[in-house]
Amino acid sequence: MVESTEEEIGEFLAGWPGEGEPLREWFITFYKEVAAMEGVFLSFVGRPGVSYSLRPRHRRQNERPLFAIVDVIDDDPQQRWLSVCFYGDMISDPDGRGEVIPGGLVGSDGYCFDMVEDDPAFGEYLRARLQEAAAAAAAGR
Repeated sequence: MVESTEEEIGEFLAGWPGEGEPLREWFITFYKEVAAMEGVFLSFVGRPGVSYSLRPRHRRQNERPLFAIVDVIDDDPQQRWLSVCFYGDMISDPDGRGEVIPGGLVGSDGYCFDMVEDDPAFGEYLRARLQEAAAAAAAGR
């Protein structure tokens, strides 16, 4: 991980009102999950008023620039929500909870999962998808 990414994320979290707010906590959970993965590098792209994006990439990954995007949607900073997206060929969606996004993830087909409220079962489902995508990236997909 690049040190500046950690600093940027820390600044972003410091400015996110409502420490302990469930979606903020889920973002932190997803961040810690990918930051702890071996061989994973993170970038963080902030577009205030639009989104803040955590973008993990595995060093063994093919030419793709990431294996997931964890977006904090910022169109209303008082009611942020999460959109977690993956390439369609890197994950499964056994419960059919994702929205298929044709060509919508860096030009490739993908799945996006919107988390608009605290839902621990859904959060764990997304953690499993992050692990699945990371494994696919580590295998060179």
